[in-house]
Amino acid sequence: MLSRDYWPNTTFPDDLKAALFEFVGTTVFLLLAFGGTQGSNEVEGSDLERTLYIATAFGLSLLVSAWFFFRATGGLFNPDVSLALLLIGAIGPVRFILFCIAQLTGAITAAAVILSLTPGALTYNTVPSPNINLAQGVFIEMFITAALCLAVLMLAAEKHSATPFAPIGVGLTLFACHLFAVPYTGAAMNTARAFGPAVVTGFPGDAQWIYWLGPFLGALLATAFYVCLKQYVILTSLPPPSPSPFPSWGLFSPLLRKVWTLTPKIAYLLSTRVLDFQFQLLCSTATNTGPSILGKKRPSLNCRHRIL
Repeated sequence: MLSRDYWPNTTFPDDLKAALFEFVGTTVFLLLAFGGTQGSNEVEGSDLERTLYIATAFGLSLLVSAWFFFRATGGLFNPDVSLALLLIGAIGPVRFILFCIAQLTGAITAAAVILSLTPGALTYNTVPSPNINLAQGVFIEMFITAALCLAVLMLAAEKHSATPFAPIGVGLTLFACHLFAVPYTGAAMNTARAFGPAVVTGFPGDAQWIYWLGPFLGALLATAFYVCLKQYVILTSLPPPSPSPFPSWGLFSPLLRKVWTLTPKIAYLLSTRVLDFQFQLLCSTATNTGPSILGKKRPSLNCRHRIL
């Protein structure tokens, strides 16, 4: 049984503030993504081009939105990613519940705004393709959600030198998963993403449960794999990031650090010697009293002062 100390010790006002930012972030993310998906109908092209359009819209929308809110809330925008972070102890139960409410509400808000702003029928609902059965839809959603959650766990939750660039990897993962699953399930991998459009269109069809069960199982699968990887395979043996401006280069690291420390001193000594040489050269030229080309004597310079 998990103890209370397993989760971060945060206050309810802090969790409420984070949930407010998560609502705004989810709204921004899905507003851009739904708008891109709806706009794909206004552009003539093949099904392949439309799939690429949708995948690019979702991938880039998540990348920029997550980078906006990464330092504020983590930029989750997904109840299933929130579940994975809850299971590894990155967020607490209260924050998880508030995040889920904020993400579902943000999805409804984004879907309603795009529906009211764009012409034509809504096209960003997630409905399984008639070419697959419901079980296949569940497992497709499970695997692509697991890939997305694993990207968040490995790139954002696991702290390392590339953590500030985690939104890039997560956005590219979402893009790749859309290329796979858009023709089959619509590539939700996010319960809020499927729930928002379903609410504003009156829950068309009877397959909404796929987008709750599949991502839920995907979050569990990704968490189990991450815990096994962290405990038994790789992550425990990784060295901590080096504070030096140079990576760890074995026997050469002390020498490189010494050179890095002495570089300003060496640059100062070289610059003063060069300036001293140039000044002496100028003095030796200026004190030449021979006739100039104009028939006048060259003026003499006081060269008693030297640059140290």
